[in-house]
Amino acid sequence: MADPAAELSVITLGGKGSSLASTSVYAIAHGFALVRIDSSSLERISSSSNNPNAASIKHHLFVPDFLTREEARASLVVLLNKLIISTSSGIRSVIPILIAETLNSNPETLQFEPLDVTPEELSVFEQSCYILNGICALLDHQSAALSSIADAVASISCEASRADVSAFSLMDSGDGFASKEEVGIANDMKVFLNGSKLVGKIESGAISKIPKTHGCLREQAKLVHSKMRVELNSSVKIGKGGGSLSSGTEDAVRTVLLSFAAMLWDLGKCSLDRVKLIWGSNGDENMKASLAGLLDRECPSNESLKREYRLVSELGLDEKYVEFVHAVNVLFATVWKIVAWEAIAAFMTIEGGELIGKGQDVDINGANEKVVKKNEKKKKAVLGKGSSVVVQLIKDKLQGKGGGLGSLENLVKDLLSFLDPKASGFDNLLKKIKEIVESNESRRLPKLPKGTRDFAKEQMAIRKKAFSIIEGVFERHGATALDTPAFELRETLMGKYGEDSKLVYDLADQGGELCSLRYDLTVPFARYVAMNGITSFKRYQIAKVYRRDNPSKGRFREFYQCDFDIAGQYEKMGPDFEVIKILTELLDELNIGHYEIKLNHRRLLDGMLEICGVPSDKFRTICSSIDKLDKQSFDQIKREMVEEKGLTVEIAERIGDFVKERGHPLELLSKLKQEQSPLLQNKGSSDALNELEILFSALEKSNCVDKVVFDLSLARGLDYYTGVIYEAVFKGGTQIGSIAAGGRYDNLIGMFGSKQVPAVGVSLGIERVFVIMEQLLKDQNQTTRATKTEVLVSILGDDLTQAAELASEIWSAKVHAEFLVNKRVMKHIDRAKEARIPWIVFLGEREASEGIVKLKNVETFEEVTVSRSNIIDELKKRLTPCLID
Repeated sequence: MADPAAELSVITLGGKGSSLASTSVYAIAHGFALVRIDSSSLERISSSSNNPNAASIKHHLFVPDFLTREEARASLVVLLNKLIISTSSGIRSVIPILIAETLNSNPETLQFEPLDVTPEELSVFEQSCYILNGICALLDHQSAALSSIADAVASISCEASRADVSAFSLMDSGDGFASKEEVGIANDMKVFLNGSKLVGKIESGAISKIPKTHGCLREQAKLVHSKMRVELNSSVKIGKGGGSLSSGTEDAVRTVLLSFAAMLWDLGKCSLDRVKLIWGSNGDENMKASLAGLLDRECPSNESLKREYRLVSELGLDEKYVEFVHAVNVLFATVWKIVAWEAIAAFMTIEGGELIGKGQDVDINGANEKVVKKNEKKKKAVLGKGSSVVVQLIKDKLQGKGGGLGSLENLVKDLLSFLDPKASGFDNLLKKIKEIVESNESRRLPKLPKGTRDFAKEQMAIRKKAFSIIEGVFERHGATALDTPAFELRETLMGKYGEDSKLVYDLADQGGELCSLRYDLTVPFARYVAMNGITSFKRYQIAKVYRRDNPSKGRFREFYQCDFDIAGQYEKMGPDFEVIKILTELLDELNIGHYEIKLNHRRLLDGMLEICGVPSDKFRTICSSIDKLDKQSFDQIKREMVEEKGLTVEIAERIGDFVKERGHPLELLSKLKQEQSPLLQNKGSSDALNELEILFSALEKSNCVDKVVFDLSLARGLDYYTGVIYEAVFKGGTQIGSIAAGGRYDNLIGMFGSKQVPAVGVSLGIERVFVIMEQLLKDQNQTTRATKTEVLVSILGDDLTQAAELASEIWSAKVHAEFLVNKRVMKHIDRAKEARIPWIVFLGEREASEGIVKLKNVETFEEVTVSRSNIIDELKKRLTPCLID
């Protein structure tokens, strides 16, 4: 968008490495720039065609009369460029020079005498689609401006209609599925409306669908731009005899523009809906009545918008390409006009009373009416920090004309002129809008990556308490702590997680090493044991792991795991029993509520699949399907096993008979070990049942078997499991899924070394446990005390040295304390209440002179006077003994 009053720039076509952009087409088409052909390109064309008899074909350079002058000029710009960039020897310099001179002379009409052309030149005329691409270039350039203007206008409409804009804060749910452009629009709306006191009352679909409608327009505009970057700079393919080769440009452009036109239609409808919403919320009846007549006469209606869109669709289907793209441009102009009228309705609702209410005579609908400014002292409503800039720009433009504003019709005319993309100052408006969305303080606030979280002080208090409980349980069973790097060599992690390997985060190559963030703590543990030649190790580790997953409730990309593992040769099922026992102790002491531990055996599962007739090379992938039974029905899993993984229906149904079995461990085990059971005829499943009998008996003696459910559908998709597998599931009100899992992995450590070291372990998904704990506190209306501070040292004055002396004495006594220096008593009391600090020690000038302090109980308001020298002993008597070392 250029200022027509400015000095004309010159755009050179055909230079080395140059390309034609839609912006240049727009500038030349509207007479804002002159065109020049690069001298080297002219020399190349002149030297490549020396046959004067080659131009033997008469051709009329046709520009349809129904095109606008700008459309016709844009078409000639594209044709000129197509001739210049052609590599054919049959292209001469005479026609490019003629077109360039015509564009620069800027005649009123674009009429050419019939031209003598070569076959190659005729091919360019016929196959370059110059009219189609010329008009499309205009649409490309203007669509970005329309998108920016529509966003700014929509923000003013939100305020003019007193709309509820909470939907803008709900766009980015963090689940990884939100549209990038929709989220971008919602964020821009928040930037425009930051600090607004007008929004937040009226719910409307015309407002809530702004992100989706405007976001889709952005997407379609980008597609148009991508298409034009290619089409404007691709040369016409000319055959050996000079004939042209069809490129399919018409169909490709039509496909893109049909979607673009659909979004223009949606934007126009949405904009008209907001105009109606604004009118409904405008309390100035005189203003409404005055503008209503202008709107009816001047603003396009829904019916006219529909007619134009229907014409676009029909022309596209009929393959009338030139008429089609012209109709899209007409539709674009109509939608732009609707958006401009939305701006008028919003602006006049917010500022119209002030602009025309200056005590002057204002001609409204032919009547001379005196408008008196009311409520001179009424406080003006606060606009958003971004929208207020846009509103002020419009006001400055209107008031910059000098003198009175005149009639309402003239005011509206001036507003429409200001929003005309060809008008002087329009570029400045676009620039300001860009500055708003890019530099506003709301946009400068950083954002967390999806699937990650910050933890406030209250949450950290819960986490520290939970970690303390977990470490206590682990250490009670003789485990020692281990820490490993956050990333491993990629080869260490690959091939260990089955189908979940796609979720491993890969890092950029650094010094020839391919590394990945750790997916869990088990594989690094196995690598450590093998690398150090360890044959017996009982360890725990609490650390973060990383998964390139789609975030959802209770599912994150960065999260803590709490692992306990036992590696080495022990009595049969001894480590397996202890790990499950530890898991029950953890969940009981964390006090999260009802849970169950689902348990199965990998060899039992493999034996079952073998009995059902599943080929051995499909065991792991079928296990992956079975593992989804907690989220999907068996019919869905059956369809996946048959249609995607190649099992027969009969085999899938046999699997179903097994995996539907679940129940009390000892009862279901007894059923599976009955005579004639097919599981006893298979060595792998028979051995597994015998191991489970030992395990279940040990769990019964330890009084925790009732917390275990024997479930044949549990598969655990990770490749490294070889024996017992288990998964803890929370059964309370918060639907959070699995909260812990583990199993036996006898071969994993051997993958990294020469010696096989059997191992078994469990991993607690502590992040999900935290979600449960936080929800339980919320349900019980409890709050978490974020600090251990028991004493607030309150200095009533401004003497820091007094605080330093008294606080240091208390800290030396190993008491948790903070200090505050302030003259106002209530500041100290408010601080103690806010932080839930139970005791305050007051020391002011009088107390200091008398050698005393005042000790106050914040909860009971009890206050006692204590000798300054005895304050430590007095605190130790009153504080909880466990808080004093």
